[in-house]
Amino acid sequence: MQKQRNRRLRKKLYVGEFAKFGFRADAHFDLLNHGCNDQFFDDFADFLESRELLFVGGASQGAFDAFVIADERYESTTEDDRQAVQAWLAAHPKCSEVVVSEMQDMNDF
Repeated sequence: MQKQRNRRLRKKLYVGEFAKFGFRADAHFDLLNHGCNDQFFDDFADFLESRELLFVGGASQGAFDAFVIADERYESTTEDDRQAVQAWLAAHPKCSEVVVSEMQDMNDF
């Protein structure tokens, strides 16, 4: 059951009209060369910054997992952001089997 909260509390908790949406991006990842892996993350971070996005995640044991959100405090990612991230990962030679989820509330991640 949904609790009734005043506007200030909804904003502080990022719920209701203040919910912030992002998406998961997962892929198989080639871990052969550590130096190249650092370059991949630098390039991915630069790409996301150009779109005013952030991510939390990483790669281990051949899997790359990330949750992408908007850089602005009360902004959400867009469908265009989701498609751009999917295209960037799919085009990268270190990534295969790219799966990008639908939008989801970052508090449910």
